[in-house]
Parts: sequence; C-alpha cells; structure tokens
Amino acid sequence: MARAFLLVLDSFGIGGAADAAQYGDPNHPDTGSNTLGHIATACAKGDGDKDELRSGPLQIPNMDRYGLGLVAEKACGERPANLNHGDEIDGLCANASEISKGKDTPSGHWEIAGVPVPFDWGYFPETEPTFPPEMTKAFLEKTGLPGILGDKHASGTIVINELGEEHIRTGMPICYTSADSVYQIAAHEEHFGLDRLYEICEAAYELVQPYNIGRVIARPFIGDSPANFERTGNRRDFSVLPPEPTLLDRANEAGREVISVGKISDIFAHQGVTRKIKATGNPNIFDATLQAIEMAEDGDLVFSNLVDFDMHYGHRRDVPGYAAALEYFDKRIPELEAVLRDGDMVILTADHGCDPTWPGTDHTREQVPVMMFGPGIKARYAGSRATFADIGETVADHLGLAPGKHGTSFLNA
Repeated sequence: MARAFLLVLDSFGIGGAADAAQYGDPNHPDTGSNTLGHIATACAKGDGDKDELRSGPLQIPNMDRYGLGLVAEKACGERPANLNHGDEIDGLCANASEISKGKDTPSGHWEIAGVPVPFDWGYFPETEPTFPPEMTKAFLEKTGLPGILGDKHASGTIVINELGEEHIRTGMPICYTSADSVYQIAAHEEHFGLDRLYEICEAAYELVQPYNIGRVIARPFIGDSPANFERTGNRRDFSVLPPEPTLLDRANEAGREVISVGKISDIFAHQGVTRKIKATGNPNIFDATLQAIEMAEDGDLVFSNLVDFDMHYGHRRDVPGYAAALEYFDKRIPELEAVLRDGDMVILTADHGCDPTWPGTDHTREQVPVMMFGPGIKARYAGSRATFADIGETVADHLGLAPGKHGTSFLNA
C-alpha cells in the first residue's frame, strides 16, 4: 500500500497569481511579487551574498530536476536565474493557484488538504491601539492582568526586543498582530510562565471569535535583555477548525495514521492528526520528518511544515537567509530519496508567498510549486492547477482514500 509525505515549504511562492492585484497595500499591490524569482535574481546579481552564509547564484538542483524551474516559468512566464535543468524532469509537477480568500497560513494549508476557505477572515486595523478597547477590557477582566503592552501591528522579534524588558518588569504580556488574521501574545517563559501564557491565550481565543480572527498564537521567549531575547520552540497556535473535513480527517477515518511535524497540528486545530512530532527550525523539522517517515506504515500520511522560510526570512525580508535555507533544504532531498520504498510519494509545495524583496512584511499572493516524486510516480508536467485542493486530491488518490468535492487528482491525468 502507498504512503505519502507532504512537506510545505512555508511561503515559497513562484509569482504569477492572477488575482494578485486584489492583495497587498493599495499603493503596492502584490502584482509582480515573486518569492523564488526575485531571490534567484538577487543571488545572480550578488545581492544574495552574505559573509560566510552563502554566495553566488542560487543552487537548488534537486528541486530544479523535479520541475521547479519549469513550473515557475509556467506561473510567471520567466525561468528563474540558474534554474537550468530544462523540461525533461524527474517528477510529477504543477503550478497551483489558491482560490481561498486571503493569503494566510490556515487558508493555504486547509486548501492544500482539500478544503478551500470561502469566507473572509477578520483583521485588525493598522492603528495604535489596534485592538478594540472593549475586547482588551474583557481580556484584562478575564485574565486578571494589569494591562497589555504593544497593541499594534509588529514583527514578533522586533516587538519583543522593544518591550521585553518592560514586560518582565510589569508582568504585562506583549500583544500584537500582523497583516494575517491573528492575535499574538509574547511572554517570558520563566518570568511570566509558559502555562500561564497558554491560559491567557485560551482566554483571548474566546474573545476574538466575534471578530472572525483565525488564530491566537502564544509566542514564548527567554533571555534577559534585547541582546539575548530569543523565541523558543514552545509556540502554540489556538486555531479555528476547518469548515469541512480535510484530507487529514479522511485519512483518519480510513484508519490511517496522520503524523504531523512542526506546526501542522496547530494549523488544523489538532483535528485529523493521530500523532504529533514537535520540532523547531528547518534542520530539526527535516530530521523529525525523516523520523516520521520511519514510523509511517502502509497507507499513512506524514504532513510537515518548514516554517523558517516564512518566519525567519520572508517576513524579515532576508534574501540571503532565504536563499541559504532553500539551498540547505535542497541538499537534504537525497536523504528523502534514500528512505523511499515502493509505493511512496513525496510532495513538496507551499501555502502562499512571502517575497523578501517586496515592500512591507506581509505574505504575497502567488502561485505555488507542486513537485511530486517517488518510485513509480510518472514524471511529467501536470499543468496549471486552479486550486491548491488538487494537491490534496492527488494525495488522496495515491493513498486510495475517498475523493473530496473541491479538487481534482492529477495523479494519472
């Protein structure tokens, strides 16, 4: 029986979303954003060089031979610099567009798992304070906190450096948001307490529901000054449930193991997941994915999210860091190939874009690559897919699961 290993390279867009003009800042819509293309161009020009981290053109030959350059060209009309493998590829590949409204993590992942999001998420305005006063008042009453810090749109690492010492001194958590549908709370693991942070996040989760906010995220950190403040791996997402049963639910109902790695379980509000492996940072998440593959039996699904591409490099507009992370991942693909057995399928894809060259710090509305490979997988270009749900339905087809109603398998099309 088949197994499937689905790896999401968080934010690894390839440009070309037809509706990109509807997203982004009105003065800088997402039209023309291209995470892969702009990183590859920057590296070819030498703008991707950084000390001993990396230098020269982008080197990702394994993803290229599985069709990355080809699908990027199909998406935006131009092959990225130094992706020169050609059209004779080793994998089943496609470029896919999102039909869910928004460009956030839950929508992208849920649609990959066969369930597009038909509604609009709620978002907090870019004002200071950003949160409704009545919601903050209820939050303080519910938790007994003396107040909150932040109350604005901010980058997590920056706002912790800015307000971390005041948080330790006052006991007030740092509450902030972003262009995503999210309410984030940062607090010190030792001075504030990890369990207490989770408790106040649960309280906040109840209070944001009337505003149709998708997630509350606990962002614990350690250290005693901006010089050594560091977010830890004990992040926890409190998410709303997908609107319909996903690929994970279908696999679970069929008696299959669904092993989540990284933040996948949180994204799906733990629904449909039978086993969870926590890991932080792309190297550890890759290691944990290999561990999950070793655990997986016939018919099982392993679902991983490699968050560093988005969190550490896309949002921080770090082109060399993003390029180095792509090269690191690409070099480890042979380790995936080495553990595959007959009937296995690996799927490499993404949930949205986050072009590190684009104005602002938000996600970008882009198409995503789909690269599938494994023993017996027929190598070919499967066209431009109108929805990420086609990815989930192709996985379902491979695993022999009942089809969903929103996408179409291209396994044998």
